[in-house]
Amino acid sequence: EVQMVESGGDSVQPGNSLRLSCAASGFTFDDYALSWVRQAPGKGLQWVSSIYAPTLKTYYADSVRGRFMISTDDAKTTVYLQMNNLKPEDTAVYYCTAVRGNTIHFIVTSLTQYDYWGQGTQVTVSS
Repeated sequence: EVQMVESGGDSVQPGNSLRLSCAASGFTFDDYALSWVRQAPGKGLQWVSSIYAPTLKTYYADSVRGRFMISTDDAKTTVYLQMNNLKPEDTAVYYCTAVRGNTIHFIVTSLTQYDYWGQGTQVTVSS
């Protein structure tokens, strides 16, 4: 059974950091693009960042570039999102996703655009 399980979400003050983790089981990232997608309260899904596991090429939304960093572990079963200098507008449920091949969905309307996705982890940034 394929699963992706996110963890690391929390409630923090602006300027703080968090690291989200997403552990995959039932498959490895050998030919997958992994992404983080978020959904703020009352808003639609927003693509945040992606990494193509075979080459480790990374992609970032303008709103997070320079503050967030996506990575994978050597075993290619866990994907991370290091989030620094968090802002209130980063408040959202964060989902990790996987899609086979070097496919980056910069526009996300549904998690079904991906092959696999997790249940989400809540990040709240507030003073």
